[in-house]
Formats: sequence, C-alpha cells, structure tokens
Amino acid sequence: MQCRNCGIELVAGAAYCSSCGKPVLELKAASDTAVALASGMQANVAAALCYLAGFISAAVFLTLEPYRHNPFVRYHAFQAIFLSVAWILLHFALSGLIAIVPWTAWRLIATASSLVSLAAVTASILLIYKAWGHKRFKLPLIGDLAEKWTSDTA
Repeated sequence: MQCRNCGIELVAGAAYCSSCGKPVLELKAASDTAVALASGMQANVAAALCYLAGFISAAVFLTLEPYRHNPFVRYHAFQAIFLSVAWILLHFALSGLIAIVPWTAWRLIATASSLVSLAAVTASILLIYKAWGHKRFKLPLIGDLAEKWTSDTA
C-alpha cells in the first residue's frame, strides 16, 4: 500500500507514513471516500440498507454492479435474505398451527408469532447497526449460510 499524500511505500501495519507523517487510517479513510464517491455509496451504507426491506433490498444490492462484487455487501445481503426467509417460514408455520390446534391455544400461538416478529425486527435493527459500523456480525446458522453463499458464488 502506498501513501496517498507522498506516494512512498508504507510499511505493513504502520500507523503513520514514515516520509510525510500522515496517519495511515486517515489516508485509508480518504481512499474509501474516493471509492465511495466513484461508486455512489460506501459499502457499509449499502450493507446496512440490505436489511431495510428484507430480501427485496438485499436482492437489489446483489444485482447492482459496484456492490455485487463487494464481499462485505454480499455477505450482508445474503444474511438479510436468509433472515427474511426464516422469519416468513416461522410466521407461516405458526399461522398453520392456528388451524390445527384447539381455539384455547390460539392466544399462545399468536403470542409466539408476535415474539418471532419482534425478534426478527430486533435482529434487523442490530444488523443494520453492525453493518453501518463496518462489522461483519454473524447470526447463528443464518450467518454460516451467508458465509457459505458468499464464498461459493463470488
């Protein structure tokens, strides 16, 4: 990696450029901003937006040109898709139980369905926050699937 300020080759792991003294993190942030301006949006914003409308927004980012090749955005897009599918399947399963069980258990199943929805919304908010902070937060089971799909289809 080269210093954006003076062009000298940087030592791996250095916090400052040995020639001009500029902080490497500041230089990295400047280069990330330049990439973001060229592509339209920073990767962390795109990754966070994947969770906004579930599998719909995630599918959009998997098809948009600058983001579909970014491993960070792809991981969050696949995790958003799998989270949405899991929520929908659980919701339909609990709705199907209402047709089977006696009417006295309806309130219990409706409460369980509400708790599943609350958990899905809470997980989405947590994942938006983590993606916004440039973190690759992994949900149990779903995160493993997202990692597999990200590495298999890259």
